[in-house]
Amino acid sequence: MTSSNVRPPPETTTHTPVPVSPWLIRVARIRVTAGFAVALAAFWFARPSWVSLGVGAVVGVVGEAIRFWASGHLEKGLEVTSSGPYRLSRHPLYVGSSLLGLGFALASRQPLVVALVVVYLGVWLSVAARLEEATLRSKFGDAYDQYAGGTATPTARSFSLARARRNGEPQAVLGLLAALALLAVKILAGN
Repeated sequence: MTSSNVRPPPETTTHTPVPVSPWLIRVARIRVTAGFAVALAAFWFARPSWVSLGVGAVVGVVGEAIRFWASGHLEKGLEVTSSGPYRLSRHPLYVGSSLLGLGFALASRQPLVVALVVVYLGVWLSVAARLEEATLRSKFGDAYDQYAGGTATPTARSFSLARARRNGEPQAVLGLLAALALLAVKILAGN
């Protein structure tokens, strides 16, 4: 065997098997840490009132309802679905998350918190959506392209509470309730 027939060993560094920008990967890796930092700063600077908490809670509950509905129609990582809210939006979980963030920002009653939340959601949800689309396109090929192009045959599937549980949505509900409770404590404590 000559050296020209020998293939180099596969790279052992960690990368995604999906062709995406290295910048997206770097940004995605710090998403959770950045989320915690934004959440801590947002709680610190928040100056909620009962009115702002009520308005924010309504927006947040709508966001969580959309997320719950979406998570009950999807087996994450296993399929492309076009049932439920996926008939209306390519990323209903992100729509719900955006409304959750907006609800918190409104409840905080602070322009700085609104800015932090909007920047965080704008950057990280767009990065997450791009990575998710690349991953789904790589994994499901034509099925995802048809879905993304709006030409997929609609999936006939009803909402499943078991699917929503498997997708971790009850924890998101608890997170929303905890955030609202912490903001209420700030109000009671005089901010």
